[in-house]
Amino acid sequence: MITKLLIEQHFHGAYGIDFNKATVNDVLDLAHHIKKEGIGGIFPTLVTDTVENTQKQIKVIKEAAQKQTKDCAKIFGIHLEGIFINQEKKGIHNPAHFLEPTIENFKKIADDFIKIVTLAPELCRVSGENLINFLKNCGIKVQAGHCVGADLTGCDGVTHIFNAMAGINHRSKSTSLSALIDDNLYTEVIADGVHVSDDTLKLLFKTKPEDKILLVSDSLPCTHSNLSKFIFADETVYFDGERATSATGTLAGSTKLLPDIIKTLAKKSLFKPKFIENPYQYHKVDLKGSVEWDDNWNILKIHQG
Repeated sequence: MITKLLIEQHFHGAYGIDFNKATVNDVLDLAHHIKKEGIGGIFPTLVTDTVENTQKQIKVIKEAAQKQTKDCAKIFGIHLEGIFINQEKKGIHNPAHFLEPTIENFKKIADDFIKIVTLAPELCRVSGENLINFLKNCGIKVQAGHCVGADLTGCDGVTHIFNAMAGINHRSKSTSLSALIDDNLYTEVIADGVHVSDDTLKLLFKTKPEDKILLVSDSLPCTHSNLSKFIFADETVYFDGERATSATGTLAGSTKLLPDIIKTLAKKSLFKPKFIENPYQYHKVDLKGSVEWDDNWNILKIHQG
């Protein structure tokens, strides 16, 4: 089987590198390593942080994108996950850095290299300012995540469905339910065998149109590294070889890359090659090159194109 190169739109780091702390050379090294995994395009994802450090890391990633070579995964832009999310579903994010989702506050960190913003739509409604429309007018994808609201009007997609959002209740509306029944919304899912159960994945794959599923890793710096304890989002995170959690047991993100997730899904007969193509459609991007796989979805060869 030959497919397009993979595109990863939600990951915080790997190989010991954290995008919230990385240098330009760190980002370039990661982009180089990840290309060898068949991942040809990336959207480095920043977790909630101070305005100052967010500004700094946006500049770092943007500079790395300007310096990258052909043997690196193409840096398409930044995924800003956090700052404008709901404390009720904060996950590992530090609420001390949360800001009211207003246009004025976004302008504190605004940059043309931000391509995706995860936010809580219900907080945007409360603020009285239409940040969602403002972002869309800037050409930014808006995704509902770390939220509880069921009104996803204006959103392009949802961030890691079922995780850090209001789940399904058969007597009321919720974020997850709205995401499932809206055929126009793209839906991220962390299908690593830890974040979402197999039966829930089956429900998602039966409910959503095949071309609206976005496989993401949400991978952490410990992924493909020797790290077992590290600081992420101002929390000490512990990696036991399968899960990465805070001291209180909160999942901090995934510890697998997209090729690992694809193999995990394939073993359960849940993977569809169409999933690889969907980010291309969502972001209207293209990449030269392809990935050659064996029958068990192990990578045989990467063709640079």
